[in-house]
Amino acid sequence: MASQENTVFLTEKEAERIRATVKDTVKKCSELYGRAREPRDAKSAISQATGASLMADMESMQSEGRGETLPALAVGRPYPPCARLIDELEHMKISELKMDTHHHGRKLIVKRASPVVVLSARSWTMVQDVEGDDTERLEMSLHKARHGEDILEYAKQFVIKEPYFTLTEDGEATIRIDHPSDLVSCSDALTDRTFKDTAATEKFAIVCKNEGNTALKQQDLALAHEKYTDGLTLARKSTIQDTNPDLARDIARNRSYVNLLLEQFDDAISDAKSSLTGREDPKSKELDSKAYFRAGSAAYSLGDYTRAKLFFERLLELSPEDKDATIYLKKIELRSREQKDGNYNWKKLRASLSRARPRADAATFTSRVEIKDSPGRGRGIFVTQNIPAGELVMCDKAFAVVWGHDKQALTAMTYDVRDDRIRVQPVGLSKSVVQKLFGNASQIEKVMDLFGDWRSDEKGVYINEDGPIIDTFRIHDIVSRNGFGLGSQFGEEGARNASTGLCISAAYINHSCIPNTRREFLGDLMVLRAIRPLKAGEEVFFSYDESSDYDARQAALMTTWGFHCDCSLCIAEKEDDPALRKKRSELTGEADAFVSREHWANAKRLTIAKAQCLAKAIEETYDSQRYRDVPHMASQTIQEWLTKASPRR
Repeated sequence: MASQENTVFLTEKEAERIRATVKDTVKKCSELYGRAREPRDAKSAISQATGASLMADMESMQSEGRGETLPALAVGRPYPPCARLIDELEHMKISELKMDTHHHGRKLIVKRASPVVVLSARSWTMVQDVEGDDTERLEMSLHKARHGEDILEYAKQFVIKEPYFTLTEDGEATIRIDHPSDLVSCSDALTDRTFKDTAATEKFAIVCKNEGNTALKQQDLALAHEKYTDGLTLARKSTIQDTNPDLARDIARNRSYVNLLLEQFDDAISDAKSSLTGREDPKSKELDSKAYFRAGSAAYSLGDYTRAKLFFERLLELSPEDKDATIYLKKIELRSREQKDGNYNWKKLRASLSRARPRADAATFTSRVEIKDSPGRGRGIFVTQNIPAGELVMCDKAFAVVWGHDKQALTAMTYDVRDDRIRVQPVGLSKSVVQKLFGNASQIEKVMDLFGDWRSDEKGVYINEDGPIIDTFRIHDIVSRNGFGLGSQFGEEGARNASTGLCISAAYINHSCIPNTRREFLGDLMVLRAIRPLKAGEEVFFSYDESSDYDARQAALMTTWGFHCDCSLCIAEKEDDPALRKKRSELTGEADAFVSREHWANAKRLTIAKAQCLAKAIEETYDSQRYRDVPHMASQTIQEWLTKASPRR
């Protein structure tokens, strides 16, 4: 399920350049497969990266406030992320790398040797073996941020799991990371550091905690998270747990708050629970109340209202006068009502939304529908009860949204080698989905269950002791097939800054050019209402592309969603003479222009007569026999105008 309302047009020359560049790279890689890596000169490689980093910084400053060209990305040579633990992988050196090879069962431990070259869709740097014997280029593709910072700048030493050595589109050899879980950053503070005894270890854990507190006060969330994580790593050692168990609890409680701010809600809940003392003295009860509040807030943000209610009720047992917990419990009651009955306060919901607060505080409502197999379409959404025309069918709170005015918004041109097609891709949304899943591993499986073209042969392992495992190639395909546009709710938008989102439940709704539901958006809440009465067991449809032009519609459906529509409307339109379809399209354009120009209220008789002539001309393009039971989509807009129009007296 998706919707695209903005279009970027490439010239034939531009499209061919992108296509030729990618194909040439693929050809070179296949020819070099298995060849031994050629050594680099360390001094010149580091100098090259330093100069490129300086240039990238200058270009970034110069481009601020200006529209940038769309980056072009190649997709379609997918491979699965490493699902094995670091300790299970065999160590290798840079000198052992082979061209265009995914080194299964191996790991590289490297240190950064140059500044990072930060670009919009990728970042790269030069790295060396820990021993400093060899230097090589390391590139992080697209999904390169962690806690709001570029991951290559996040640390100085990394472990690369099952490294992939290949060529860039400029023909330069590089270690390429596509899945962020394949790159594990090592703590700069703890790398190669040893402590002479337990007291020294505890002392440094406290230093890390204090540094985390300072970073949090300065709103440097990435640094705060890093320092608290270092402190926890030390404070959870058994020797310290035996003598000072509250140190780990204090740091976990603080990191829970940082995780909440970073929208890493699973981690916020986990840290909050591990910080609980369970003691009954006033100070401990106060600290546990904080932990329950953070856990409850995180569960609420995940839409897990049952668990959120339990956390806040436990908080009130410890602190009966807590006003914030009481407010949250009232909100949970409203969300539960929305979830169960679709009982929304629409007026209040609309009034709460703005450019500054575009996310709806509302629950997903799917009590009237279910997911089932849809013959010939995979899976679909079906109503479980009769629903009158105009009534609510379902509401779906988006899993992830990137608004056009957000700095995270990023659109790219992608060339997919699998089907030789160039598409406009909301890569900012793909990045947002991946980032959200990294801090909320409990959500990975339901997102990965959505339809996508790429599904690896690997078993669905989504988390291990090293952390979440996310297949970014699958996320790309899921967003391509299931992402949607939210329209210009909070300002003008274009193809380069369109607001896009991903809804998990509504993603199962299939397309029809003759839809039985109509959708609208309230912030990031998709609202679906019945266009006509729906019978229990009937499948729900809406139109992925609402163009009244048959050829344009079919082209869009194939390019973006990978199928041709064979609904009754398309079957009838396919039989039309191309010249007739062209004439209908031209008349439809005239009708749309008329409706946007002339308001129906108190229309003059001459204006109504013109509308009637337009409607009649469009109707005459339909064969009465073939279109007997098929809606005349091209004339709907002008017919609706005529239905509302009333002549001046």
